[in-house]
Amino acid sequence: QSAPLLLGCDLSQLDPFTLDLITNDEVLDVDQDPLGKPAGRKAQSGMTEVWARPLYDGTLAVGLFNRGSEPAQVEARWEDLGIRGPQLVRDLWLQKDLGVYRGVFQATVPAHGAVLVKIGRPKR
Repeated sequence: QSAPLLLGCDLSQLDPFTLDLITNDEVLDVDQDPLGKPAGRKAQSGMTEVWARPLYDGTLAVGLFNRGSEPAQVEARWEDLGIRGPQLVRDLWLQKDLGVYRGVFQATVPAHGAVLVKIGRPKR
């Protein structure tokens, strides 16, 4: 398994955003994925980065990060991720399928924000 999830705060005082974050089962599944492989940076451009982690079910968890002070378009290119063909993309924060993409997934990432998606169709 992956690393344990630790919180250093008063759990009875969590705001709704934090409570949603730590109870999101799809995000927790990535954290606790039994394959246990670490994420690696796959692309970087200016203040944006793309990181990916292979998951036990054959999909990829992909984080699009914006360290800048303005919203930014961030692209996860299949060639950088080592995948090909049409791929299902699911937003893990929203727990919503975004559709099938070919070659690249692009999102507007808020300033100092992140988008977390799962790319591929589960094989297990």
